[in-house]
Amino acid sequence: MDMNDKNVSVQNQEAQNGMAQNAAAQSAAARHTGNLKRNFGFFGPATFVYAVFYAFCMFRNGSGITFPFFVAGSLLYFCLCLSKLEISLKKGSVFYMAGMALLSVSTFCTDDSRIISLNKTGIFLLMMSLLLKQFYDTSGWKLGKYLGSILQLIFCSIGELDRPFRDGAEYLRKKGKNNKIWFVLLGAAAAVPLLLLITALLSSADAVFGQMMKSLTDWIQPANVFNVTFRILFLFFASYLLLAYLCRHTISEEVKDKRKGEPVLAITVTGLLSLIYLLFCGVQIFGLFLGKMQLPEGYTYAEYAREGFFQLLVVSILNLVIVLFTLSFFRESALLRVILTVMSLCTFVMIASSAMRMLLYIQSYDLTFLRILVLWTLAVLFLLFAGVIVGIFRERFGLFRYSVVVVTICYVLLSFSHPDYIIAKVNLKEASQKTEQIDFGYLSSLSADAAPVLVPYMKATGRDAYVDGLSERLSEGSLRTFNLSRFIAGKTLEKYGEDINFF
Repeated sequence: MDMNDKNVSVQNQEAQNGMAQNAAAQSAAARHTGNLKRNFGFFGPATFVYAVFYAFCMFRNGSGITFPFFVAGSLLYFCLCLSKLEISLKKGSVFYMAGMALLSVSTFCTDDSRIISLNKTGIFLLMMSLLLKQFYDTSGWKLGKYLGSILQLIFCSIGELDRPFRDGAEYLRKKGKNNKIWFVLLGAAAAVPLLLLITALLSSADAVFGQMMKSLTDWIQPANVFNVTFRILFLFFASYLLLAYLCRHTISEEVKDKRKGEPVLAITVTGLLSLIYLLFCGVQIFGLFLGKMQLPEGYTYAEYAREGFFQLLVVSILNLVIVLFTLSFFRESALLRVILTVMSLCTFVMIASSAMRMLLYIQSYDLTFLRILVLWTLAVLFLLFAGVIVGIFRERFGLFRYSVVVVTICYVLLSFSHPDYIIAKVNLKEASQKTEQIDFGYLSSLSADAAPVLVPYMKATGRDAYVDGLSERLSEGSLRTFNLSRFIAGKTLEKYGEDINFF
């Protein structure tokens, strides 16, 4: 069989596989969409209750104790929906769910707005990945396919905007006038005037109950009502539309093998880069790590060691992109694998050089959130390149799954580390020796996470900007918005004579 015959055979096999996948997708779409319509009596009310629960948990409350409950409620809601659709949780789903749970707890335990925003982004991406995993075979998907599918899921689900109305109307038509939902709606409508009358009588009968009702009615303002109503409607439609679109199975599961590029081209480009990297790594080893090379005129060793970390970080990230791109789009070659290994090993040296320079820089210019993020990124890159080297020589190694696990675990550790606390601890460690160099403006901008370190120091030195700002923020809390980090900060303030009313 010549090469043309082989190509035709491969194309025929791919066509047959594609037809089989389309037939399976159509069958699953018909089954799941039918289940969604038939069980609207569950999906409609359950989605509405879930939306109300979201409004209660998240209304003016981005990081309170209700946030972990909302995430847990989200997982429960989607698990119940999958059960009604007759879809079982797939192997590996626990990892996504555990990651979401940990990030929700981390959000409750921190007052750092940057970490809170990153946590919510991570929870969203894990939830979308979890849903895609239940409806599709994602075992062969890579980063580009996942991100593209998430975007398709988000934007294309808008096209299902009429589904709640159509499914609800069809469900009610089939159930007829004897449907119990009609009696529930009628009972709710009849109860409204009775509730108003009874509430008014009870409020006049008991002063405590009356005060509680007054507080509730004071809260009922047009802006608050609009905010809550919008949240309920948004999450109701967002949740139902996502389910409706997922049930249609319109996202292609196919992942084509794009490794068709001529390896000589990749060998030439990566080979030249590797020569430069080998020379640069030699300079790093003998110049920076061993200190045995002559420095440029006018440079001290400290100045030489404290610059270039951002450039090396960018080069390390570019190397990761280049290696992954080469593995994805060029045919296999033993020489190419060797060169990519050399590039990866050189990147380890660059990562070490960047980390060392950053640590020396921090010793002179203190610690900031960005510098912690740089060190975290370097650590993640180190672990990712360890997986890349394995993937270069083992084609079946699940490099993408390995990368997801590494990034998720490393980020969970970062989110629980309370960077602001570490920043305050490090920067004040030798405060008595370098008072003039301390950036008190930056320290005063830190979140409540840093309070156990900053409050004693600021009170002792008479710097009240951080203490006053923190006291004002903590006095605005309530039981629903209770946050562990802010609670610890409040206890620290009370210890040093500040009067804090938590609820």
